[in-house]
Amino acid sequence: MNLKKATFSTAAVAAVTPLLFALMPAGTASAHGYVSSPPSRQAQCAAGTVDCGQIQWEPQSVEGPKGLTSCHGGNGRFAELDDDSKDWEVTPVGTNLGFTWSLTAFHSTSTWQYFIGDDMVASFDYGGAQPPSTVHHQVDLSGYSGQQKILAVWNVADTANAFYSCVDVNVGAA
Repeated sequence: MNLKKATFSTAAVAAVTPLLFALMPAGTASAHGYVSSPPSRQAQCAAGTVDCGQIQWEPQSVEGPKGLTSCHGGNGRFAELDDDSKDWEVTPVGTNLGFTWSLTAFHSTSTWQYFIGDDMVASFDYGGAQPPSTVHHQVDLSGYSGQQKILAVWNVADTANAFYSCVDVNVGAA
């Protein structure tokens, strides 16, 4: 009789295990990050500076396929990041600007890239290295002036995805 109980228990556990895994929350991705300084659009959302919907809870999650040019990284849940009519805070800057990325999880890195419109203004090759929790880059903006939207991109090395972050600045106003 004990053998039957053990067989039933083992069979019951085997039958229930897939259901338990299906009901568990999905694991987090192995990489997350965004530009925290100057305040990116998602940093402004997280701080409550601008009302942005869901992105306020996960500013580090703007992830999409490499090669996109949108602030929301192709993620429809965060489409508000591409709404230029929102009251985004514009940071007055000089022609040499320091960017700080805040990373909440780490991933081997291919490159970090910065764009104004279609122009890549800077690229930093990390050759597959894993970054620390905070990454700084100095970017020369001397060829630009006035209000600009900078798209910052973190290309991870071992997936087809990148992380996207847009920063609104006024070049030459500082």
